[in-house]
Amino acid sequence: MTLTLTEVAELRLRTFLQSSGKSETPTQRGVRFSVIDGGCSGYQYSLDITSQPQPDDLSEQLGKIQVYIDKKSAPLLEGVVVDYVEGLTQSGFKFLNPNATDTCGCGQSFQAGNCTPTGVPCS
Repeated sequence: MTLTLTEVAELRLRTFLQSSGKSETPTQRGVRFSVIDGGCSGYQYSLDITSQPQPDDLSEQLGKIQVYIDKKSAPLLEGVVVDYVEGLTQSGFKFLNPNATDTCGCGQSFQAGNCTPTGVPCS
């Protein structure tokens, strides 16, 4: 599994990890990446801070971040580069996905060939 975090994305994720779950033991705490049905293009990225990865999650250490990847989502996340951008009108994580055949204007939703579920119009 190849998922890459830019330096800025890793820094932002470390900040989230440090500010969340201060009472938890940090041994397993990390970021879980997955893809869910949804968004205006069909698939939507999901990020969660967790200390309880799923039993079948793939586990990687990316820099100083423990990353868990949903096994079912792994093919759609293969080769993805996660960046963090700050702008006047929009800030957040940006996904550069070589598997995406089309993306939504919001950048949080994508299609992946013939396997994409039906999208929901942006609100």
